[in-house]
Amino acid sequence: MLIIRHSVVFVVLLVLLSGCNTGKRVDGTHDQQAVIGFYNLENLFDTIDAPGVNDEEFTPQCVKQWTSARYAAKLNNMAEVIASLGDTIGKGGPAIMGLCEVENINVVNDLIANKHLADLGYQVVHQDSPDKRGIDVALLYRPDFFQLDQVTALPLYIYDQEDGERIYTRDQLLVSGLLLGEKVHVVVNHWPSRYGGEERSRPSRRVAAELSRAIVDSLQAIDNAAKVILMGDLNDDPDNISVKEVLKAIKAAELNEAKDLYNPYADMHVEGVGTLCYRGFWNMFDQIVLTQSLMDTENGLSFEKAYIYNHDRLKVADGKYKGYPYRTYVGKRYDGGYSDHFPVYIVLNKY
Repeated sequence: MLIIRHSVVFVVLLVLLSGCNTGKRVDGTHDQQAVIGFYNLENLFDTIDAPGVNDEEFTPQCVKQWTSARYAAKLNNMAEVIASLGDTIGKGGPAIMGLCEVENINVVNDLIANKHLADLGYQVVHQDSPDKRGIDVALLYRPDFFQLDQVTALPLYIYDQEDGERIYTRDQLLVSGLLLGEKVHVVVNHWPSRYGGEERSRPSRRVAAELSRAIVDSLQAIDNAAKVILMGDLNDDPDNISVKEVLKAIKAAELNEAKDLYNPYADMHVEGVGTLCYRGFWNMFDQIVLTQSLMDTENGLSFEKAYIYNHDRLKVADGKYKGYPYRTYVGKRYDGGYSDHFPVYIVLNKY
C-alpha cells in the first residue's frame, strides 16, 4: 500500500506572497517577455565515483567508459540547447530553466560555466534528494529576470507495495521569487519512472501528483490568484489519471473550476507529438502547467504559447529510429547525442 504524508506540504504556508502588476499598453502590446523551460538531461553525471551514490556506471572504468572527454561533450550539448530555447522569440536563453537527471550541484555548475551559457549569468537552485540513483532536480535562473526569494524541497514518500519499504526518489523543488517584478512560484518535478511496467508503477505517480496538487493548493489557500508554474518529467502523459484527474492539469477547453491547472501540452499530445518516443509511440512526459491566474492578459504576466524544442539536430538522422531523440547512450553504446527527451518551454508576456 502506498502512503503519502501531506503534512510536509504545509511548510509552503510560510511563504509570503506579494505581487506587483503593471498596466497594459494602450496599443495592447506587451512590454516584456520571459522564456520558462524544462529539460531532462538524461543522466548528467560527473566521472567521479561518489560514496553512497549508485553512479558506478558513469565512471571511466565502467563498461560505458564515461570519460572526462565524454562528460565535456555532454555538457556542451546540453548548454548549447538551453541557450537556444528562446530563439523563437529572439531571446538568449530562458529566464528560468528546470532540470532533472542531474547528479549533484557540481555538474550543474559545470553546465552553466560552459561557453554557451557563461555570459548569461545563471544562478543555481539545487538540493540533494534521497533518490536511490543519486539524481536530482534543479533550477537555473537569470537574475536580470528573476529575483530569488525562497526555496523549499518537499520529499515524496512512497512505499513498496509488497514489503512496505520506502522507495527513495526525487524531492519536489518549490522556488518562489519575482519574475519581471511579479511574484511567481515554480515547482520542479521528476515523478517516479515506469520501471516494472506502467500499471505496476502507476500508484507511485499518483502519489507524486497528490503531493504536487497539495503544493499548489497550499499556495492558492494563501492567495487564490497565486501564479504557479509546475514543470517536470512526469513519466505520464497528459491524459493519464495522475495528470488529468489528480493534478487536475487539463486542456483550456476543459477548464471548469478555478483551481484547475491549464496544461498546454494536452492539446499537443492529442495531435500525436511528444517529447520522447518508445517503440514508435510518442509520449508527452515533459510538461509545463500553470494556474489560470497566468492566463489573464489584464493582470501582468500572462501565458502566450508553449513549445517542444525538437530541432533536427536533436533527432536521430536516419535508420530505424529516425526522428527519435538523439541520445547520449543507447544501452551501453555511446552515441554522443543530447538526451532521450526533447526540452519544452513556454513564453510569458508582461503587459
